Amino acid sequence: MSSLPPQAGRRCHNALNPLHSTVYFSPDLGTELAGLGIEDASAAYFAARSAALGAVGPGAVAATFYNFNPELIARHLPAVWDTASPETVLAARLRAADATLRRLLGEDVMASKELAEAAELALRATEACTRYARPLYAAHADLPVPSEPHLAYWHAATLLREHRGDAHLAALLLAGLDPLEALVSHTATGKGMAPRWILATRGWGRADWESAQDRLRERGLLDAEGVLTEAGTALRNEVEEQTDRMDLAPYEHLGAPSVERLTELGRGFLMTAFAAGAFPADATGRPA
Repeated sequence: MSSLPPQAGRRCHNALNPLHSTVYFSPDLGTELAGLGIEDASAAYFAARSAALGAVGPGAVAATFYNFNPELIARHLPAVWDTASPETVLAARLRAADATLRRLLGEDVMASKELAEAAELALRATEACTRYARPLYAAHADLPVPSEPHLAYWHAATLLREHRGDAHLAALLLAGLDPLEALVSHTATGKGMAPRWILATRGWGRADWESAQDRLRERGLLDAEGVLTEAGTALRNEVEEQTDRMDLAPYEHLGAPSVERLTELGRGFLMTAFAAGAFPADATGRPA
């Protein structure tokens, strides 16, 4: 039995993960990769997030990213590696993270003892992460830890994100949710990306979205208005609980008081980033 309060690890992850994700919404990443010759936004995302895996093709990215249309991935991979090597892309992503965090958090936070403390706590949590059956985590775990506290914190958040993310894919498979069904059902919770953002970035069309809705309705998981049924809500809750169980080790290793402290610090940084416009206001939520 866990020594942590219920969902403590999930709450901590939810405080850390969005700050990692700011780089993918940041103009700084586009600027850095455009400087390497990667100007398409989808190509930039696939390259930046998969570069730790090496010069992979579309199959590896479709498997590890899960919810993107493989046809969209294949338009950009492996061709993007002819423009810039994975090592060059990783260096550019770290520069983008540096610029993004400095802009969103400000120099006072950069120099604060709280940020240094958060980096130390988050890195300590990663000591208990495991590599087996976690390809994106394992690839990122091979990267060096940056020396500056804000980048060390971002790096640790990346490791914890991908550790939980790899487990989450296993939970989705167990639940029988294919990539688009996972997106539709997550959006129906009110916590996922808004449909227009998914359709604009994941390579799926409106017909694909509606077909996934129909499949969920046939299973009794979605009602006629696109809202989760009682069974659908229960299934999504079980997906998160399964993920919690598979992602427990880092937070158990850190211990309840330190998990609470890291969550508190992470939420503070995240609120500062939100206030600075880290994310588009309409990026999440159910269909209007």
